[in-house]
Amino acid sequence: MQIGVEISRSIENKRIFVIDSDEVTRAALQFMLHDENETHELASVAEAIAKCDGRKVDLILLGRAIALEHGAGVFDEIARQIPGTKVLLVADSADDAQDCLQLGAAGVLVKPLTVESVRLKVDTALGRAAGFNPFRVLA
Repeated sequence: MQIGVEISRSIENKRIFVIDSDEVTRAALQFMLHDENETHELASVAEAIAKCDGRKVDLILLGRAIALEHGAGVFDEIARQIPGTKVLLVADSADDAQDCLQLGAAGVLVKPLTVESVRLKVDTALGRAAGFNPFRVLA
């Protein structure tokens, strides 16, 4: 089922990796984004690097637990192994994410995650036009 999908965005086919140790969060984010993006859910950074196959990854949604587990080097590793991608951190609160923002995250997705907030933040990170409202009624 496609909810509030803009056709031009689904054709554009941006590639997003959701890397999180929490399977429920990974699945929820993949579900929220798969209509408008090529979205893959992965349990580790190593898995993501292996899945790249030399193809561009436009955005990574990285769980804070993985960032904490790997430390500051995780952002450097992503930049080296998956060049040109932005990283958004998925965190329980904005306060939890401050340390990772200083290390290289482009922004934060704060829980609770909603379709609207996730799509808006992802669209912004991907440089898509601001102000798009997929729930607007067209006459």
